[in-house]
Amino acid sequence: MVSRSFGAGLALAGAAVAATAVLGGRFTALGIGPWYDGLVKPGWTPPGRVIGAVWTVLYILIAFASARVWSKAGAAPLAYAGVLVTNLALNAGWCYVFFAARRPAAALIEIGILWATCLALVVLAARVSTVAAWLLAPYAAWVAFAAFLNWNVVKLNG
Repeated sequence: MVSRSFGAGLALAGAAVAATAVLGGRFTALGIGPWYDGLVKPGWTPPGRVIGAVWTVLYILIAFASARVWSKAGAAPLAYAGVLVTNLALNAGWCYVFFAARRPAAALIEIGILWATCLALVVLAARVSTVAAWLLAPYAAWVAFAAFLNWNVVKLNG
C-alpha cells in the first residue's frame, strides 16, 4: 500500500480550496451591488462578513480533512480526490451561476448537486478517517443552509 504525506496533501488541498475561494470570490463580486441588493431576501440572511468568515473556516476544515484522507493508504483517497475536485468546481460554479450569471433558480439546481457531492465527501472520508468525516460535516451543513437560503430567494423573487 502507498503511504502519502499529510503535508503534501495539505499543500495540495490548501491550494485547491484557495483557488476555489479566489474564483468564487471573483464571481460573487460580479453580482454584489445593485442587483443583489435589489433581491428580496429572508430576514435571517446572514450579513456578508459572516458568510465570508464561515467560508474561511470551512475551507480550512476541507483542506485539513482532505489532507487526512490523502495521507491514508489505499485507493479510497483517489476516489475522494475525484469527488473533491468535482465538489470544488461546483462550489465556485454556484458563485458564478448565482452572482455573475444572476440566475438564482439555476443556482438552486446547481447547489443541490453541490450538496450531494458534500455528502459523498463525508461518506468517502468516513471510510478512512472518522476525524476527516467530522471535519467535513460543517461544510455539508452550511451548503444545506445555503441551499435553503437560495430556495427562499427564488421563492421570494418569483
